[in-house]
Amino acid sequence: MIHLNEYLIAAGAAFLGALAEIPAEAAPTPEQLGNIAYTGIFEHAITLTNGHWEGEPFMAGGSSRPAVGLIDDFILTGDLNADGNDEAVVLLWETTGGSATYKYLAVTGMRDNKPYTLDTALIGERVQVRAGRIVGNRIELDVIQQGPGDAACCPSQKATRYWNLDASGLHVNPPRITGTKSLADLEGKEWVLSQLDANESLATQPEITLIFDGEHISGGSACNRYFAGVKEGNELPGDLHISDVGGTRMACPEEVMALESRYLEALGKVTRYSFMAGKLALTWRNNGATGTLLFVPRQPKQP
Repeated sequence: MIHLNEYLIAAGAAFLGALAEIPAEAAPTPEQLGNIAYTGIFEHAITLTNGHWEGEPFMAGGSSRPAVGLIDDFILTGDLNADGNDEAVVLLWETTGGSATYKYLAVTGMRDNKPYTLDTALIGERVQVRAGRIVGNRIELDVIQQGPGDAACCPSQKATRYWNLDASGLHVNPPRITGTKSLADLEGKEWVLSQLDANESLATQPEITLIFDGEHISGGSACNRYFAGVKEGNELPGDLHISDVGGTRMACPEEVMALESRYLEALGKVTRYSFMAGKLALTWRNNGATGTLLFVPRQPKQP
């Protein structure tokens, strides 16, 4: 005769075994993340199409309207709620038509092979995201945010921000203030150019790279090696001056030399540095024109 306790133990083991046989669902793909409904930004859910959503104009015939977009190339994955499935964490931008643009953190998952949003949290306006990661069930973002006395345009305070996810949604935890933004934050890694300007991505070869070392920068400029002086400005946080750009004089195919020339010309006109979703952004100005060089940190080789 089987005792009740033995029966319950056996039934529980069978149930856990059945659960173990259920395959875990992978996190949503980048394509799915750009085409799902997000909640928590407006009173109603909005559905992105190819990473973008626009609402109706605030006034009939007007051009000002709400808009939301997925920030490219920033996805963190991990099991945040201990359900055995990975979630995907993304960043969204939102504007209501004025000069202000807000950043949001969104957690998404899969249910019955369909992507959905678990929750969304406001990060803030003009917050620069340097890096992000998932540690256990916690989301961590290294940011540059508004510090005491900072001008609205130019945040300088370094901080790490934290969120946890449970059945009721995302919960923000107290941030850890880690200092003030400086050129030293750019040292110790090699930066690889990913975009010459907005919507102008580069091929993986030939590479253009950038290394900061005190008051000097160096790297590969597609064909040659280059070097220059660098100095932080003292007017506003993020001001930057690059001087005396020089390099080797090896000849390469015409299209490579044209790329190198464009890069070095823009580099010599850089006036500011900032961070955009884990990327380093160097803003240049030349005869009234403005552009941004975008770099990604080189990832360490996997063993």
